[in-house]
Amino acid sequence: MPSEQNQDNQAPVRRSNRGAWLFLLVVTAIYGLGWLTMPGFIERSLGHFVDMLKSILPILGIVMLLIGLLNLSPWMDKQLTRLSDRNSGLRGWLFALAAGVLSHGPIYAWYPLLQQLREKGSRPALLAAFLYARSIKLPFLPLMAHYFGLAYTVIVSLLILLFSILNGLTVEMLLKRKG
Repeated sequence: MPSEQNQDNQAPVRRSNRGAWLFLLVVTAIYGLGWLTMPGFIERSLGHFVDMLKSILPILGIVMLLIGLLNLSPWMDKQLTRLSDRNSGLRGWLFALAAGVLSHGPIYAWYPLLQQLREKGSRPALLAAFLYARSIKLPFLPLMAHYFGLAYTVIVSLLILLFSILNGLTVEMLLKRKG
């Protein structure tokens, strides 16, 4: 079960996964009923699921490798924590923005790594900036420049990076206000 540190930095507080298991049970039941009433539709649906799974497995593998390195390598753990903690300064912001732009694949594949970084003390602003900076897709920049022009592409990309920082700061401010 996942755990979080409580307010007083004492022993971790256990969270229940009951909702996740209930969701899985309900979805499985819906698919089971669907199989009985519309087998062709369910087969196509499961086929799409398998295709999607094949497309995300490579990025999921990379993320799991990074999580493994983060857990096994004290050096990697120390570097990532140093680059994303509250004292990381400009280097942390540049790391978050660059990592966001360079990251590929579906965003939900990155959630486990981001959760681990958050649990190790990463600054919420940097995690939010990473997520926002993913809006810049390097493979599409040449196509964007072709259709909209180089100046437009550069301006939009710089604005996305700027708003990544503003979004990160806003998220952090709202989290401080909440807790």
